[in-house]
Amino acid sequence: MDTNIFKTQYEMLDKLQENTYGYFIEEYNPENGLVRDKSDGGTKASIAATGFALSSYPVVVSDGLLSREEAAARTLTALRFFANCQQGQQRDASGYRGFFYHYLDLKTGKRYGNSELSTMDTALLMVGVLLAQQYFKHDNEVEAEIRRLAGELYGRIDWQWAMTRKPYIVQGWRPRQGFIPYFWQGYDESLLMYILALGSETSPIPPESYKARWEKYVWRRIYDYECLYAGSLFIHQVPHIWIDFRDIQDEFMRARDFTYFENSRHATYIQQEYAIRNPWEWRGYGVHQWGITASDGPGYAIMEVDEIYRVFYDYVPRGAPFGPDDGTIAPWVTIASLPFAPEIVIPTIEAYSQMDLEKANPYGYKTTFNQTFPAGEDLDMWVSPYHFGINQGPVVLMIENFQTGLIWELMRQSPPIIRGLRRAGFTGGWLEDT
Repeated sequence: MDTNIFKTQYEMLDKLQENTYGYFIEEYNPENGLVRDKSDGGTKASIAATGFALSSYPVVVSDGLLSREEAAARTLTALRFFANCQQGQQRDASGYRGFFYHYLDLKTGKRYGNSELSTMDTALLMVGVLLAQQYFKHDNEVEAEIRRLAGELYGRIDWQWAMTRKPYIVQGWRPRQGFIPYFWQGYDESLLMYILALGSETSPIPPESYKARWEKYVWRRIYDYECLYAGSLFIHQVPHIWIDFRDIQDEFMRARDFTYFENSRHATYIQQEYAIRNPWEWRGYGVHQWGITASDGPGYAIMEVDEIYRVFYDYVPRGAPFGPDDGTIAPWVTIASLPFAPEIVIPTIEAYSQMDLEKANPYGYKTTFNQTFPAGEDLDMWVSPYHFGINQGPVVLMIENFQTGLIWELMRQSPPIIRGLRRAGFTGGWLEDT
């Protein structure tokens, strides 16, 4: 590859990463460290977005946009809030049994609306807490307190309580209503959560719970690629943001001489191939426009476009190649596949850079766009008006993993992650040398 082109591509990624993590610098409450769910100026904070912010602070420090001291202060503020906020069955508490509500009020930190106590979103928060524990290792009072609070917060989670229907972990709980009737089973983003739950020293789940998920796994051959199937591309990315799955295998993958990392690479190529074939003739789909996932959309509507009656959606779990699909592309999810298939992701990012996805926009690409949905006389396409914290984080962290491996390196040293992987039956690679 031409070295000048190579340098230009890295500069493009650096700039995109810098713009994207600006969200975590600005869209937060300095009094409690909570991060706003989306860039609408509202007071709804997301605990998952806060977890992504905690994970991103080491990246911001390495890029020189925050001092280590300022990043430590931000982190400590968040950890102190979660350690001291109200936990209990009260309707306005911030959490219960070590878990936290999906959404909290940005200002007060109390439960937002009818939000559920979320096991998966707590996991996304907690993995940011554990990463902070690994990063802030200096011998001073602030960083020592970060490490102590991180251990306490992780140790408080009552994973066994959340196994209301063994062997699976429930998705959520609400006061006075109890557990919601859905469970984490099969291949999805909960791979990360189960590893965290297995790694607990205070309330670990049994290894049999992890293996029980395999009963719902779906192995497919699509476009000449074999893979463990999930339609939404983000599922193939979330666990990999923090865990380096290269060259390590559990029993399921050992039986197939495969890895979860290779699986995500195949899933990335399947998404591009689907866009190239474009069976529903969506405008713009092709080799350099792909990335279908659970995401925001233009809104529910049925209309005729290009002589075809089409259905458009708001938020749905979009997926490929089996849908649902309404022509909505999520650039962030394409970028988050960078470590798996840079040879097809980087040219796609270059194509996105030629579109108006950053116009009048301080935080990188908007969440989604749709070139088929009628957007108005003065607009070429519909573009989401917002950024979401949970979409910003994967961009920042996966660019970093691709360029430096910083996040993976830190988490390879995390005792809960190591314990969780080993109890899940993972062997090989870096895990053997730890």
